[in-house]
Amino acid sequence: MGQEARCTARYGGRTSEGKALLEGEELLFRGDFALRIPFKSVTGMEARQGRLSLRWSGGTASFELGPRAETWALKIRYPRSLLDKLGVKPGSRVSLLGIDDKSFRAQLRERTDAVTEGRAAKNSDLVFVGMTGRAELPKLAKLRGAIKKNGAIWVVWPKGRKEFREDDVRNYGPQAGLVDVKVVSFSETLSALKMMIPVAQR
Repeated sequence: MGQEARCTARYGGRTSEGKALLEGEELLFRGDFALRIPFKSVTGMEARQGRLSLRWSGGTASFELGPRAETWALKIRYPRSLLDKLGVKPGSRVSLLGIDDKSFRAQLRERTDAVTEGRAAKNSDLVFVGMTGRAELPKLAKLRGAIKKNGAIWVVWPKGRKEFREDDVRNYGPQAGLVDVKVVSFSETLSALKMMIPVAQR
């Protein structure tokens, strides 16, 4: 999950109380006005006396974050890679099912040689499975048997679709003997939910 804070923001001569959120690789603000600032578009940044100031293609904005200002500045300047957020470590045994993302596959193979595509290899540390509808959720029970006791299944689905949402995956988890532990933005068009075997059953 991202980090969020209630704060005062200033932008374009306006001031608003609201909620700031670091999510994926962007900073979001929702108050009397809304802002979306991709990290890659930031051209200037300063954290001083609890205020984080950002300059990007859309202008300049400041956020009164208190002691979080410097921490957020570091996260914006040095964002974690997608593989780090997904917990892919060197040598991890990874299985890919229904993930049609050449860039992601290339990144995976740079980090680990143990990548299986099209099926779930036994004793996988991580399984990534693409889904587009509720009818695919029963796959989770079988995939549970393929991961290590402390392994995980990442369900990846298209963002912004009312017919198949995060809650559908989360609510189905217990039927497959899984609990959800984390959500990340997989890409601009995909979200991912991490599912694991409950600690008491490992």
